[in-house]
Amino acid sequence: MAFVLSLLMALVLVSYGPGRSLSCDLSQNHLLVGSQNLRLLGKMRRISPRFCLQDRKDFAFPQEMVEGGQLQEAQAISVLHEMLQQSFNLFHTERASAAWDTTLLEQFRTGLHQQLDHLDACLGQVTGEEDSALGRTGPTLAVKRYFQGIRVYLQEKEYSDCAWETVRLEIMRTFSLSASLQERLR
Repeated sequence: MAFVLSLLMALVLVSYGPGRSLSCDLSQNHLLVGSQNLRLLGKMRRISPRFCLQDRKDFAFPQEMVEGGQLQEAQAISVLHEMLQQSFNLFHTERASAAWDTTLLEQFRTGLHQQLDHLDACLGQVTGEEDSALGRTGPTLAVKRYFQGIRVYLQEKEYSDCAWETVRLEIMRTFSLSASLQERLR
């Protein structure tokens, strides 16, 4: 948990840095909502991960595919958008509603929706109509496959409390790993 908190702090600190490298600037509000989403995920914990050690899984987040320095601006925005959209979809199911505190879950969904709205505008700025295939290629497709693996895992574990706890921790890790992409878009 200390590792996740240190990554969260790094994300917050990075969001206050001076550099801007791409034309689509993520607003300070976007970054703050992202930090709030991480905190909400932390608060959503219902059981200790120690009780779920048998359910741990390496979901193989495609980090090398989504590293910030390797992606063009439109790809980076598309990857971030896909991560947020897939997370929103995952936590916007009837099974998720049954697994989590509804107030925290709704706040989390609202935060994801706010970030998605901003990235929609950003994606439109940098891609236009000609790059509608971004979601079907390369890094964005790798993110879709990653989330498909998470959905399959939940089904295999019959949406148990430990399965949801494992997924909650994985999404926190995924959001933390996306910090380099968000930094590029500031």
